[in-house]
Amino acid sequence: MKTTLPLLRRPTGMREWRERLLFLLLITPNMLLLAAFTFWPMIYNAYLSVISWNFLSPVRRFVGLRNYETVLTSDIFRIVLINTAVFTIVSVAVTMALGLGLALLLNQPLRWRNGARAVLFTPTVLSGAAIAIIWIYMFDPRFGPLAQIINWFGSLAQLLPARFSESALVEWLAGVRSPQWLSDPNWAMSALIIVYVWKNLGYAVVIYLAGLQTIDRTLYEAARIDGAGAWAQFWHVTLPGLSPIMFFLLVTSVLACFQAFDIIRVMTDGGPVNATNMLVYHLYERGFIQSQAGPAGVVAMVMFVLMLILTVLQLRFIERRVHYS
Repeated sequence: MKTTLPLLRRPTGMREWRERLLFLLLITPNMLLLAAFTFWPMIYNAYLSVISWNFLSPVRRFVGLRNYETVLTSDIFRIVLINTAVFTIVSVAVTMALGLGLALLLNQPLRWRNGARAVLFTPTVLSGAAIAIIWIYMFDPRFGPLAQIINWFGSLAQLLPARFSESALVEWLAGVRSPQWLSDPNWAMSALIIVYVWKNLGYAVVIYLAGLQTIDRTLYEAARIDGAGAWAQFWHVTLPGLSPIMFFLLVTSVLACFQAFDIIRVMTDGGPVNATNMLVYHLYERGFIQSQAGPAGVVAMVMFVLMLILTVLQLRFIERRVHYS
C-alpha cells in the first residue's frame, strides 16, 4: 500500500494542474477584454468625475466631490432625472403590455401570421437614427401622414348635418389639429415614447412567442377539464408560464431605456426646453458639447449606480414571483 498510493495520486494531481492550466488559458482572453473595455473605463470614469478637465488641456485639477455637488444640485439634472423616469416607466410598460397582446394574437393559427411577425420585427433590426429620420417626417404637423389623419377628423365636422353644428362633438372635431410633436414641450416626450415603443415592440413579441411555445399544452387541457375559461387559463397558466420571459424582458428593457441615445439625438437634441433631455443625452451634452469631463463623469456614475440599483431590486423582489418550472 505504501508504494501504490503515491503512484495513484500523481496522475490525478497532474490532471488537475492540466485542467487548471487549460481553464486559465481559456478564461484569460475574456478577462483581458473585460478588463480593457469594461472595468478600466469604469475606473477611469470614476477618476474623471473628481477632476476639472476639458479633454484638451494638459492640466487636470483635482476638485474632489465638487463636480458631484454642481451636477446633483442643478435644476437641469432634476428635470433630466424626471424625464428619464417617465420615459423608462411608460416605454417599458407599454412595450411589454402591447407585446404580450400581439404575441397572444400571433400565437393563434391565423393566416399570414408569419408575415405579420416579420413585419413587426423589422424595426428592431433597423438603425435608430434611420427610424428617427422617418418619424420626423411622420410627425411633421403640415405634411406628415399623422397630421393628415388627425386633420381628417377635423374635416368631419364640416360633413355633418347642420342640426349637429352646435353639439359638443362637432365643436371638438372642428378644433382637432395635429400637435407640434417635436417642437412643443408638452408633446415631445410622447413622440419619443411612440417611436421607441414602435422600434422595440417586435423584439418583445418575438420573445413572448418563444415563451408561449414552451408552456406545456397539457396544462391548458387540465384547466379546461376543470372548467376554466379563457381568462382563467390566461391568468393561471399563461402568465405563470411566461413569468421568466417577462422578468427577462423587464430587466433588459429597463437597461435599454437608459441607453436610448440615437433617437433623442436625431429627433429632438434633448429639447425643446430640456423636455426630452435624459441621462444618456445629458452625459453626451456635458462631455462632448460643453467639454466638461468632470460633470460628464458624474452623470455616468449616476447612470451606473441607478442601473445597478434597479437591477438588484428586480432580482431581489420581482424574481421571487417568477415560476421557472
